[in-house]
Amino acid sequence: MKIATWNVNSIRVRLSQLEKLAIEEKLDIICLQETKVTNNDFPHQSIKDLGYKYIELHGEKAYNGVAILSKIPFEQSFYINFVNDKDKRHVAIKLFNQVEIHNFYVPAGGEIPNPLENPKFKHKLLFMDDVCNWFKQNRSPSDKLILLGDLNIAPLENDVWSHKQLLTEVSHTPIEVEKMKNLYNSLDWQDAIRKFVPENEKLYSWWSYRNRDWEKSDRGRRLDHIWVTAALEKNIKSSYILKKHRGIESPSDHAPVILNIDI
Repeated sequence: MKIATWNVNSIRVRLSQLEKLAIEEKLDIICLQETKVTNNDFPHQSIKDLGYKYIELHGEKAYNGVAILSKIPFEQSFYINFVNDKDKRHVAIKLFNQVEIHNFYVPAGGEIPNPLENPKFKHKLLFMDDVCNWFKQNRSPSDKLILLGDLNIAPLENDVWSHKQLLTEVSHTPIEVEKMKNLYNSLDWQDAIRKFVPENEKLYSWWSYRNRDWEKSDRGRRLDHIWVTAALEKNIKSSYILKKHRGIESPSDHAPVILNIDI
């Protein structure tokens, strides 16, 4: 089974790019973030024409929004509004083999990394705490779980272009890294991407639009992640970031991340 997570940064703007991704990678399931469209206005027919007959959405107009597109039927679907949030940031499905996939779009957190001065940053920290507590209370490390999406945190030193320079930048601050570590340890998750790329190697999934020559400067961050519980770790065949998709016409600022798993 081949699964992708991608912050598409508007599904209607990047429908042709999604088609290219789906065909080239032969994906079974695609998890999208920042769809920026209501459920009613989602391009259902275009997605079904690509072979994804099973669609689960949690969307809103112009902001946020998550979606799971699947060629495989799923037995159950649900979403949770963490922190009693009205934003659409989570959707999950359970497949016939009891594998459960959770797709997240974690709040970006604004510009100022201080919860007392910046409500958006406070919201992000509370969101991470709530997600962590939910998994602790409702799921077990023995469950077959996949957690993926735009988590908007680059936790490792080599997940950013400059660890020292970005310690005070939202997405790499110590408090955010601590929150992600708590979530990571909640069910003893395994980082599928770093299973194949050592922690001492630079690895990014996001490059800012502000940098016109993004590829040459390569000032990226790894904000997009795929984790699995120990029950599935042995089934991972490969996992990688499709950096080339950051360079296609009218790209998202995020590159897709791929998981190939035998389930």
